[in-house]
Amino acid sequence: MDPQAAPAPSPDQPQAAGSGSPEGPTPQHPAINADGTLALPEPELEGLHPNAQKVALALAGLGVAGQVRALPEPAPTAATAAAQLGVGVGAIANSLVFDADGAPLLVLTSGAHRADTVLLAAICGAQKVSRATPDFVRSATGQPIGGVAPVGHPAPLRTVVDVELSRYDVVWAAGGHPHYVFPTTYDELLRITAGEAAEVGEQPG
Repeated sequence: MDPQAAPAPSPDQPQAAGSGSPEGPTPQHPAINADGTLALPEPELEGLHPNAQKVALALAGLGVAGQVRALPEPAPTAATAAAQLGVGVGAIANSLVFDADGAPLLVLTSGAHRADTVLLAAICGAQKVSRATPDFVRSATGQPIGGVAPVGHPAPLRTVVDVELSRYDVVWAAGGHPHYVFPTTYDELLRITAGEAAEVGEQPG
């Protein structure tokens, strides 16, 4: 699925409670953990589909500040997600699962970029790469086609991240179900998936 480039709101930062003073409340500052890392907000789970809850927890565990959120309508494609988010389709990180010689391969590609299976086979050293069946996708990810998130799977998947996504300051990825997305960045997708950056198809026109 995919969005259009209106700048997305930056993820909320947790704030330490300020105390009152004669001059008014003191400024609030981001909460810091004992080890010096930024304390991230607890994921908002209430009302989320169970798949989206699992993804939200996985993201929080990986230090991702962006929250999983519901769209007004399901967005099984990049175009439908982009339309609802008010961003360009290229800013959507399409989660495509391929069958690479029988093993799952997750490709996070820009919604404006079509993945080339011949290129993907060369990247991962497979004899053949083909689009996976719905059953194959569910078995590998626990999530349905159109809602596959970069994380939250039964086991880590080999992942390729389209370098085309680096053109966008904020990209949007699926949250485990076609009704859910979360904001992230190209660099963050590489980090949380241990993905390989690659050109996955012809450059968009």
